[in-house]
Amino acid sequence: MSLDLIRDWDAHLAHEKRRSEHTRRAYIATAERFCAFLSEHRGGAVDGPMLAKLTPNDLRAYLADRRAQGLGNASAARELSALRGFLRFVGGSGASVPPLRGPRVKKGLPRPVSPTEALALAQDVEDNARQGWTGARDFALLLLLYGAGLRIGEALGLTGAVLPLGETLRVTGKRNKTRVVPILPAVAAAVTRYVDACPYPIAKDAPLFLGARGGPLAPGVVRASVRTARRALGLSERTTPHALRHSFATHLLAGGADLRSLQELLGHASLASTQVYTAVDAAHLLDIYRSAHPRA
Repeated sequence: MSLDLIRDWDAHLAHEKRRSEHTRRAYIATAERFCAFLSEHRGGAVDGPMLAKLTPNDLRAYLADRRAQGLGNASAARELSALRGFLRFVGGSGASVPPLRGPRVKKGLPRPVSPTEALALAQDVEDNARQGWTGARDFALLLLLYGAGLRIGEALGLTGAVLPLGETLRVTGKRNKTRVVPILPAVAAAVTRYVDACPYPIAKDAPLFLGARGGPLAPGVVRASVRTARRALGLSERTTPHALRHSFATHLLAGGADLRSLQELLGHASLASTQVYTAVDAAHLLDIYRSAHPRA
């Protein structure tokens, strides 16, 4: 029975959620592991009625089992997000998913959101959207913040004139300063998916990201969705839309980008504004050293 449910969910992800093949494979693998675990943990066949009666302890036991296999915090948060989507699908409209906070991220120095956490955050926001097209919209917007380092105001200031997205995007930032940022294929694909799903026409002189009634999307709507998702995933309270921009900068710096290039990509007027990321990256390296060095 569980195989039928998983196949149906896969079809739902492909045709209604329009998820990528890579995402579907990851989600389906999680559902299969979960059902295999439940068949031993609870005993008997895993079917809809059993899944509808799950408790937080069942999810907690599964995550504990996965953590014993070496699963990290970021991957555990992503698996929990996938399971919530699976259980909501199985239960249908009005389904009650056992509440369980994901693994918490330590507070302290500013920490970049990892690529896995950024994707889990965007996917959880999409999964919890009231309408399919608004979920696709929020997913595309968050990927744009993380993948191109935009401020939320810059992303919401984009118009339909940028369509179709190419390899680069011209952005107008603070003090009307313009810059050109590269666009990853995954980001362009997410924006295209949103545009195709949007029930309203997107004019060249109108906002690219529209609200539920067709007007401009308010930043508060995005922040509220992110706030709900980060709590569900157990991410730090510092995980905000703007934190995705910080992560973009930190990961580029860690990958070898020089400060001047990073300054241009972020649209900073002063190099001093960009240099803060060197401290964040140093803190990340120190974490790695402390966890790996036998004398640390």
